[in-house]
Amino acid sequence: MTSSVLLFPAGAAHAADPRIDLKVLVVSDGGSSVSAIEEQLQAEGVPHRTVDLNDANRPVINKAFLEDTVSGAPRAKYQAVVLPNADPFTEAAEMTALADFEKRFGIRQVDAYVYPNAAVGMNAPGFAGALDGTTAALSATGISGPFRYLKGPVRFDDNSPTVPESYAYLASPLPDNAAQGTRFEPYLTATAQGQTGTLAGVYTHDGRSEMVLTFAYNFNQWQFRTIAHGIVSWLTKGVHLGHNRNYFAVHVDDIFLPDSRWSTQHNCTPGEDCPAGVTTPDIRMTSADVTQAVNWQNQNGFTLDMVYNGAGSDEAVAQNGSDPLTTSMVSNRARFRWVNHTYEHPYLGCKQDTSVVPWRCETDAAGNVQYVSKTEIKDQITKNLSWGRGKGLSLGADELVTGEHSGLKILPQQPDDNPGLGPALNETGVKWTASDASRGKAQRPVGNALTVPRHPMSVYFNTATKQEMADEYNWIYTSRADGGSGICEDNPATVTCIQPLDQTTGYDSHIVPVDARITLSHIVTNDPRPHYVHQSNLTEDRILYPMLDRILADYRAAFAGNATLVNPRMSALGAELERQVTWRNAMNNVTAYVKSGEVTVQRPSGVAVPITVPEGTRDCSGLLGCLLGGPAYGVQYAGERSAYTGTSVLLDLPAGAMG
Repeated sequence: MTSSVLLFPAGAAHAADPRIDLKVLVVSDGGSSVSAIEEQLQAEGVPHRTVDLNDANRPVINKAFLEDTVSGAPRAKYQAVVLPNADPFTEAAEMTALADFEKRFGIRQVDAYVYPNAAVGMNAPGFAGALDGTTAALSATGISGPFRYLKGPVRFDDNSPTVPESYAYLASPLPDNAAQGTRFEPYLTATAQGQTGTLAGVYTHDGRSEMVLTFAYNFNQWQFRTIAHGIVSWLTKGVHLGHNRNYFAVHVDDIFLPDSRWSTQHNCTPGEDCPAGVTTPDIRMTSADVTQAVNWQNQNGFTLDMVYNGAGSDEAVAQNGSDPLTTSMVSNRARFRWVNHTYEHPYLGCKQDTSVVPWRCETDAAGNVQYVSKTEIKDQITKNLSWGRGKGLSLGADELVTGEHSGLKILPQQPDDNPGLGPALNETGVKWTASDASRGKAQRPVGNALTVPRHPMSVYFNTATKQEMADEYNWIYTSRADGGSGICEDNPATVTCIQPLDQTTGYDSHIVPVDARITLSHIVTNDPRPHYVHQSNLTEDRILYPMLDRILADYRAAFAGNATLVNPRMSALGAELERQVTWRNAMNNVTAYVKSGEVTVQRPSGVAVPITVPEGTRDCSGLLGCLLGGPAYGVQYAGERSAYTGTSVLLDLPAGAMG
């Protein structure tokens, strides 16, 4: 079963008008720059086909590959082209065929990384070298055009003082020549060693338009991440399949519970891996910390998700007769979102044998793993849900975070899910259960529920002060010779050894900028997975706030107000991740094309199609169509309109949208 999605500007359709398929052609040499653009297309869900120039069996880029005739009308098989450079082919005929194709159908081209020269409308470079730490600037044309979601400054990474990270050429454009029809529009410029030049711009010539980029980059570098969506928007003229948002949600686990504290003397955590007899004071929020959380949210326009365990409150009341933390949290309950974290936070996987380090699963005489029962799992879910409802918390009954993401498989000790977990989730109505994205980013089913992988942030559950954070960080990331655990020495493929941090300044000077950069890399890749921390990080030194302040400041310094952070609750993030996965699995098998200004999409049954169109597009699906103007289509974000649709819609594009 398919359905059609029609988008049309004013004007009559003609049978012989060309058809342009909504798919991007990526010609790759395996380099990091062209691969970064390909990854961006994948992240946004833009259909594309990649031709690997290193593949001896690749198709030849000729007229038959690029176009044909359908129902008597010429068809362009691709709406845009990405090349590693201005002419990557060994056979001149391929570039000629591609240029003719682009001219005939008005197809745009991006040159992922080029050396400035006259062939791309530029003079020879006045500067060649690293731009690490440089801030480039978008032109007014760029900000009003494809980069309308940015404020203007584009910061180049400088993550290591000893390693060049961002090699670039700065060059000036050649003068425009109206007689020859050539023009160069600079978009991104920078200054280095007294030389100012262009890093990105559009060269119009021979009836073609190509965006030229003169700096090297990869998908994870901030300078690319900020401009990546604008590249896609320019390539596709703002009309493409796909959906892009910048998501950021922060879950604060263990609300009402105390957390164990890292022992700076013994380099361990009591109850986790400390020898018998080693103790430290527990960490638990106070009522003053709740006031600070409310004030911080108000100042920053950002809502935290409080992931709570009711037993922590009940135990405090039983011991002391009252609990100021509970009183303050409940009186401010409407200021936060709330998520069920089980009543007591028990481990819900296999029964743990903690007589050894690391722990192992208990087994019976026959060697069978012994698991926590389905009944106990259900009891922990329902008892905490009832506790929260009794306090008037705004809960999603279909959301769950188990303690330590337990019940789910954890390698190497527990290679399978607790067989009672799925049935317990089914019987308690849980549809979304959290998992640890550092152990697996993929969403997967558990019973009738789906996992919502969460990114851990580098503010550890067992720390409440900056000194504790720096001490534990040093233990993990320094060599044995420097007093560390040597984990970095034993696992060089995944962990890099560092020089020991100053325990007074190391958190602010090193940990915050490093983890903020990692978190931002999730935010700006259309990744709806939430991040998680713990209540211990909101008390004493309140170490979470410097981290969040840095993340928000860096984001808001680059992105305009039309691209605000999207911060929904866990169930919505899980649903978006599910929708993304479903679409990405189907997108390259969907037929979609523009013809006579109309866009037709034929979708498989059950697949919601994401459509992005320019601001000003109207939804004409009602009975009167657009006779009375029609409402705006979809949701505004980043200066565009976009939405997923599972039904037929009729949209009116603004004049000149596909020009």
